[in-house]
Amino acid sequence: MTDKLILDGARVADAIKEQLKTRVEALGAAGIVPCLATILVGDDPASETYVRMKGNACRRLGIESKRIHLDRSISTEDLIAVITQLNRDPLVHGILLQHPVPHQIDERAAFEAISIQKDVDGVTALGFAQNAFGYADYPSCTPAAIMAILDYYQIPIEGKHAVVVGRSPILGKPVSLMLLNRNATVTTCHSKTQNLADMLKLADIVVAAVGKPSFIQGEWIREGAVVLDAGYNPGNVGDVDYEACLARASAITPVPAGVGPVTIATLLKHTVDAAEKLAPM
Repeated sequence: MTDKLILDGARVADAIKEQLKTRVEALGAAGIVPCLATILVGDDPASETYVRMKGNACRRLGIESKRIHLDRSISTEDLIAVITQLNRDPLVHGILLQHPVPHQIDERAAFEAISIQKDVDGVTALGFAQNAFGYADYPSCTPAAIMAILDYYQIPIEGKHAVVVGRSPILGKPVSLMLLNRNATVTTCHSKTQNLADMLKLADIVVAAVGKPSFIQGEWIREGAVVLDAGYNPGNVGDVDYEACLARASAITPVPAGVGPVTIATLLKHTVDAAEKLAPM
């Protein structure tokens, strides 16, 4: 296994955060503290954990974490009113609405209420469109994390065939567009794709974003492919059968400590970017 490259997300995340330290210090010297507002609706344990992790990551870097916890019975209108207030707050630079939200809320309407200048999680339709054209300030964090890992390890993208398994608007679709904008040939697969295994056997780069534990099988992976597992399922299990895929891949992200830490680091980076843009020194 010595020839296998384990794509260590913690290492990539540390490199991103190290670069952010001097920028946060420079903002602080100008009297500006980058601030990320996180909105949690209800009491979903997994969502509470994610929000707490993001808050802790902010504080370790000197970024203010403003946590808004709302009752699960809140209406879409009242949630949008909270978001609108945060849009108007000059001390808030980024807004993150933790999803999923309770069933009575129109999640898309809530996302669209976030100002594009504060959409550091890349969830708005405008942000998606800007990403499609290749000029988004804040692309969705997990797709951006995947690209950061590829770049950190200098894995070639141009001319390669990338197969993305998943088509969600904040993961599968945007990462497909980002790879396409970097001159990869991209195939996007999903639950209705026929002969998925045959598709994957053609891939130089595999992005697993399907939300099913150990779904991608080792025999589906072409010898020497690069595998990026964006899944996180109960029991610290990703979307690929790790050991089986490791046997065939040239490089692979583990779960945990793969894409996840870089996603959080990307969110911090976007918040600092927004602070610099919204409060120029």
